Amino acid sequence: MKSHHPKIKAPPRPLFSCAFFRHCTTTQPSPSPTTPTSPTHHHPPLPLAPPSPPPPPSSPPPPPPATAGTKPSSSSSSSSSSTSTSQSFTQWRFPLSTSPLCPSPHTQPPPPLHPPPPPISSANLQEVFHLAELQLSFDSSDFDRLSGLHLLERSLVPNPPAEPACPAELMCRIVDCMRRKPGVKPAAKILFALCLAGDNRRVAVEVGAVGAVVELAMELDRSSAERALAALELMCTVGEGAAEVRTHAMAVPVMVSMMARMDGRGREHAISILAVIYGGGSASVAVAVAPPEEVARAVVLALQGDCSARCRRKGAQLLKLLQESEEDGRLDLPKEGG
Repeated sequence: MKSHHPKIKAPPRPLFSCAFFRHCTTTQPSPSPTTPTSPTHHHPPLPLAPPSPPPPPSSPPPPPPATAGTKPSSSSSSSSSSTSTSQSFTQWRFPLSTSPLCPSPHTQPPPPLHPPPPPISSANLQEVFHLAELQLSFDSSDFDRLSGLHLLERSLVPNPPAEPACPAELMCRIVDCMRRKPGVKPAAKILFALCLAGDNRRVAVEVGAVGAVVELAMELDRSSAERALAALELMCTVGEGAAEVRTHAMAVPVMVSMMARMDGRGREHAISILAVIYGGGSASVAVAVAPPEEVARAVVLALQGDCSARCRRKGAQLLKLLQESEEDGRLDLPKEGG
């Protein structure tokens, strides 16, 4: 009598793909001792037992300790992959403005550096001179005077023109603005810019700019004093300007004080003006005000500080002139650095 064995049914197809769970494997079922082996028939492979289901919601596993800025680690690998993709897309769509490789379309690039503008034309400069002269009248308000000075500063300081010459009346009002607190800084800039042209130096000397700078130098701040001394050195290149600075009773003591007080270019301008004073051949006024020995000691002390090559060259020239100014030609000069 033949025994009938029940036919083994194939297991139902899983509802989810094994690639999703990443843990299903396929193995051959172990042969049964009662099942005859047939060389031409193979039973379908049986899957391993499914993984144990997760615990019921009533007893969830304790969550890991949360740290600042860290999300719980219960999300699957697919959700983490989606998060990283969204982050990369966000960075591509909204790049940081500080990244040099991906500049923001709404961020304006820094403007390129441009050379200074060309000098203003002669016709336009004459109109600027006329308008500024009206605004710098002596009965104008401080606001009008400052407006006129700023107009001249914008027209002259970036690239000073060589012509036409500044009218004498306007130059006189510019020098007068140096005596007023609200207009000291722009007036010093304008005076220096104008004195870069030879014709304007003569105009400045004629209106008394030499005496004004000598008398106001001690009251100016560092930047304004440096520009005023630079303008005075330029005015000394004119014969009348050099003669006026030599005969001014305050020129030597003021320049000695400025030489000790300032450094850099300010000290260089003060030494150069002193060289002009003592290089005129007749320095009787200067000798009466300040003996050459005292001036020489101040020069040697100033040269020990921060000085340019031109400043040291002018200082050596001044020390030689101070020695020659003595009647016997001998001057007990202190050694530099001692």
